[in-house]
Amino acid sequence: MPEAPSKERSNMAVEVEKAGAIEGVSDDAPEKMVVRSKRSSAETDQRERRRSLKLYIFLPILFLTVALMGGLRFAAADNAFVFMAPASICLFFGGLLIVLFLRGGLIALDEWFSEEHSTLTNLSNGVLLISLFAATVQAFNSVLPETGLPFWVVSFCFAWSIWNNLFADLNNPKLLRSVIAIFVFAFVAKYIVLAGLTAPVSEGGWLRSMVENPAKETVTWLLELPKYSAGTGYVQFFGLLFYFVGLYLLPRSAK
Repeated sequence: MPEAPSKERSNMAVEVEKAGAIEGVSDDAPEKMVVRSKRSSAETDQRERRRSLKLYIFLPILFLTVALMGGLRFAAADNAFVFMAPASICLFFGGLLIVLFLRGGLIALDEWFSEEHSTLTNLSNGVLLISLFAATVQAFNSVLPETGLPFWVVSFCFAWSIWNNLFADLNNPKLLRSVIAIFVFAFVAKYIVLAGLTAPVSEGGWLRSMVENPAKETVTWLLELPKYSAGTGYVQFFGLLFYFVGLYLLPRSAK
C-alpha cells in the first residue's frame, strides 16, 4: 500500500516534465519564426538592391558608354580624337530596332511603364530605355561607313534584315542572334575589308602611294572612304561588345 503514492508522484513528475518541454517548444517557436522572417526579408532586400543597381545604375552607364564609344574615331595622321555625329539614317535604324525588340518580346513596354509603379520608377525606366535607344543609334553609327557607295550598300543590308525580321516569328534567343549577326557583318565589312583598302601609307605622299599601290588609291578615291587609324576598330569592337552584354543583361520587364 505505501508504494501507490510514490507511483502517483512519479507519474505526476513525468507529466510536469512533458508539459514543461511542450511549453519550452511553444515558447521557442515564435522566436524561430521571427528569425526566419527577418532572414528572408533581408535576402529579399538584398535581391531588390542588386536588381535596382543593375537596372538604374549599371545598365544606363553601360549604354551611355556605348553611345560615347560609337562616335569616337582616331585620325590616321596623328591619332587625334574625332567624334562623328550619327547620320539621320542611324536614328531611323535605331527606332526600327527598338520596335523589333518590342515585337520580338525582348522588351515588354507595358510592364516597364505602369500605373502600379511610382512616378520615380517610371522616370527611371524611361531613362534606361532612352539610354538603350542612344546606344542602339551609336551602334549603327559605329559600323556604318561614313560616306560613299559602302554607306548605301551596308545601309541597304541593315534595312533589308530589319524589315524581314519585323515580319518573322522570333523569340528572344533568335532575335539576339540575328542582331549580333548583322552587326558583326557590318563590323567586318567596315573595319577589316574597307579599312584594308584605306590603310595609310607610313611614309611618302599621295604620288608615291599611287606609284607603289595604285589599286588601293583608286578604290579609296572611287569609294570616298575616310582614313582612320587601327585604334578606331579596337574601340568600336569593345563598344559593340558592351552593347551586346547590355542587351543580354536587360530584363524583359521591370517587375
